Amino acid sequence: MLVEIKAQLKAHCEVMTALQGELSPAIESAVSLVVDAYKAGNKLLVMGNGGSAADAQHFVAEMVGRFKLERRALPAIALHTDTSILTAIGNDYGFDRIFSRQVEAHAAAGDVVVGISTSGNSPNVQLALELAREKGCRTIALLGKDGGSIKSVAELPLIVPSNDTPRIQEGHITIIHIICDLVERELFVKGK
Repeated sequence: MLVEIKAQLKAHCEVMTALQGELSPAIESAVSLVVDAYKAGNKLLVMGNGGSAADAQHFVAEMVGRFKLERRALPAIALHTDTSILTAIGNDYGFDRIFSRQVEAHAAAGDVVVGISTSGNSPNVQLALELAREKGCRTIALLGKDGGSIKSVAELPLIVPSNDTPRIQEGHITIIHIICDLVERELFVKGK
């Protein structure tokens, strides 16, 4: 068992090293997109399925609540949290449209729409990102594996270089925390 624990920790460290190296410039770009949107009075919309939904909700909680700094709330919506909306759209339009229908309702040009998918192949995330781009939103995708079909749809795909879902999710939450931290610093420390 100890060998497996060490192997998993090693795999985690390898993902973190990749984030530090090859993904750092893309993370910086993501921070800039979010900061610019907030400075312009726009909002953040975030979505995912399963564990990625939990990450999306976590991201939104840090923006609306706070990450580290006492500051004003930042507008952000997790698109999977209203069960009545999800079940109504799922029933009437199909599960593939649960996010795109909400993007249609809530997103405005200049908003940042973030899709999270470990496989990069979630149809409901892809459709929502496609519609978001049509509406003039900026789009970020947190992906894994080879980025799947979503990598070509998102303006800024951040692909965690792993085929192991837990490692991808660890990469995603690390990216989310970095974005939250730097957005706060840019808006409320540097911006003062």
